[in-house]
Parts: sequence; structure tokens; C-alpha cells
Amino acid sequence: MSDRYIDFANSSLGHRLVAAIGLPSPVRLERWQAGRLRPVEGALLLGGGALAAKVLPFANKLTDAIYSYGTDASTAPAWIPGHGPKLKAVVFDASDLQHTDQLKQLREFFQPLLKNLDNSAHLVILGRAPESLGDPFAASAQRALEGFSRSLAKELRNGGVLQLLYVGEGAEDQLEGALRFFLSPKSAYISGQVIRLQACDTPVEDWTRPLAGRKALVTGAARGIGASIAETLARDGAEVILLDVPQAKTDLEALAARLGARSVLLDICAEDAASQLIEHLPDGLDILVHNAGITRDKTLANMTPEYWDAVLAVNLNAPQVLTKALLDSGTLHDNARVVLLASISGIAGNRGQTNYAASKAGLIGLAQAWAPLLKERGISINAVAPGFIETQMTAHIPFALRETGRRMSSLGQGGLPQDVAEAVAWLGQPGSGAVSGQALRVCGQSLLGA
Repeated sequence: MSDRYIDFANSSLGHRLVAAIGLPSPVRLERWQAGRLRPVEGALLLGGGALAAKVLPFANKLTDAIYSYGTDASTAPAWIPGHGPKLKAVVFDASDLQHTDQLKQLREFFQPLLKNLDNSAHLVILGRAPESLGDPFAASAQRALEGFSRSLAKELRNGGVLQLLYVGEGAEDQLEGALRFFLSPKSAYISGQVIRLQACDTPVEDWTRPLAGRKALVTGAARGIGASIAETLARDGAEVILLDVPQAKTDLEALAARLGARSVLLDICAEDAASQLIEHLPDGLDILVHNAGITRDKTLANMTPEYWDAVLAVNLNAPQVLTKALLDSGTLHDNARVVLLASISGIAGNRGQTNYAASKAGLIGLAQAWAPLLKERGISINAVAPGFIETQMTAHIPFALRETGRRMSSLGQGGLPQDVAEAVAWLGQPGSGAVSGQALRVCGQSLLGA
């Protein structure tokens, strides 16, 4: 759906008027386009401690314009504020900051950069998880990175985004996969997030088709976000199986024909849904995406038992039952990837959505609880929590509420189904087993929730 405010704010007249009045001026975000070869099209700046040196050996795979700033250890040419090129991507290693006095390095590094960022710049801070550190002062300094990164993300302009990656011991070799995603337009609508990377033994063999040879199932795939997820998984090389209710047969089969995929018509709440699904998957699965979901909104005072039960059955119980059946039967392979579509409503809550928010929070809890239990099999499980995404559903929201939803984020606009799909595809990669039990928000750093 077209966002007329962004169209106006980026027109010649609108830009001047919006600036004069002091209204927000969101820019059109740069997103991944077919045929693009490298994650970063522009200058990449590296700085900080020893982890930045771990990036240098593969930095030329990200871009051919690499610079260093604030460090003498790098072999990359020095970037000079005000004289160097505009920066498209920045990686700063803050893992060596062990005391309050050292936190000033954050200001010293980032302050000169802020007026030299290109449009849709992507910034990443590297650190060590506070809970992994024995020294309370060091843990405090590393925890401070969260407040700094989330605040700086809200200060960025022109489509800039920033993430904090806590890198576990032994997970240094997972930086390439994470930075390929977070420094590229694939993460255009993700900002202010904190992600923990752990060691992972399954590498990506071909970055042009990172999901090649993997079988993926997407539920609720006939349209909207589900269809976009299916398209993106297929683009990245996966063999995709599309699942939706029988009522969606026409749309589902049309999408399957276009993608060269297989379709499965199934009510995931049926008593025999698990056994039926296993029969449809004789060769097993490598990627399982639980996207199917419904809303039945009412304030709790007016919530009917039917509305409550329907939402909890589709959104939470079905993913629990089906995933357990696929695990127990061996249909879900070792080193598989499970992605649950949650929502920021499950994090921040939303008026009139007690049933929906409960179901989505439950999915986040499911990922957190199951992650350590599945680790022995090399299986990761994560939740993706979209914010305001431009879909047919949000197009029917009353105008005032729709505009509020769009503007209440650091990026000042709604996301696209592609933004959710890119996050799911990244979490589906072999190397993304480094991330498990986490909730990744795709919300443009919504002002709702943490």
C-alpha cells in the first residue's frame, strides 16, 4: 500500500514544507534488489578492538571500499572525518570496553561519523554478553552498550539503522553471516536490536544461494507475509513447501506454480493435522516457518470464548503441537531451523488484543524454552516479531490508527512483507544456528516495547 506522506515528504515541495514546519521526514528505505552482488554498496568503516580485526579478512567480500578509524591495528586506509567518503556501513568493536571510563570511546568514535553517513547506512556495534563476564565492572560496561546503541539508533537520520551483536567465545567465525545480513539492505527495517551470537558448526557454502539443498515449509503461505517468506526462501535456493487452509486453494496453488513449489492444503488445528503433515513430508524438513495466524480483536470485557479459543488454537497451540510431532518423528532434520512469527504485540501488548498478544508472547516463550533442549541436535529456534507491516490487513485499519502505527518508530514508516521475509530467510541459513532462543524485532525500532 502506498504511503502518501512519504511520497509527499520526499517531493521537492513537500521536503521544504515538512522541514519548515518541523514534521518528521522519513526517507524511502533502500532494500535488497535482485541482481545485487555485495551486501554493502559504498564505504565500510572498521574501528575498535580485536573483533574488528576478525572482520578484515572477509571485509572485501562485503565491499571493495574499506576504511579504518580510531585504530592503528588495521591495514585498511584511514578514514578522515569531513574528507573521507560518505559511510554506508560501520562496524565498531566495543568488546574491549571493561570499565566506565572506557565508555567514552563510544562518543569519541561515533560523534565524528554522524554527519558523514550515507543514506540508509547500517551500523553494528560488537560486544561480549554481560552474563558471560566474571568481572562486575566489565559486565556493567558491556550492558551499557545496550542503552547506548538503542539511543543512538533513534538519533540516526535518512534511513540509518544500528544493531548490537554480543559475540560469544568461539562465535567469532559467525560474524561474516551476521554482518552480511545486518550491514545490507536485507535488514532495512530492523534497528535498535540486541542479538547474541554463539558458536555454530554448520557453515554457509554458497552466499549467493545460502539455502540451496534445504527443504522449507511455510504455513499460512497463500498471501501477504507468508507468500513473501516463501518467495524469499525460494530466491535463496530452498525447495519450498507451501501450506494453507483449503479455502486459500486458488492463491496457494498460483503461488506454488510461480515458485515451482509444492502446496499442501491443511487445517493446522485439525485433530489429525500432525499425522497428515508428516505424511506430506516424506523427505523431512530443514526449515520450518510457522507464519499462519489470525486476529479476533476485542477488549477483554467483550471477548467471547470463541474469539479467545480460535486465536490461541491457531497462533500458539498449533505451532507447539506440529513442531513437537515433527521433532519426535524425525521429520525435522538435525541442524534444522525453526522460525516462529510472533509480534511486537506479544512484547509490548496492545489494547483489544489480549488473546493475540498472549499467543505471540507464548511463541517467544516457546523459542526461549526449546532452544537449549534442541541444541544437542544442532537445531535453532527463534521468533521474529514484526511491527507495523504494510499488508492487506493493515490497509483496512482506520486512517488515524494506520498513520499512528506508521509514524511511531525511529524510521517513521511501516515495513514491507519483504522485511519480515529477509529476517526469516537469514534465520533459516545454516550458519544462523549461532542465534537461538531469541526474538528479532522487525519494526523499524517501534516506540512500543523495548
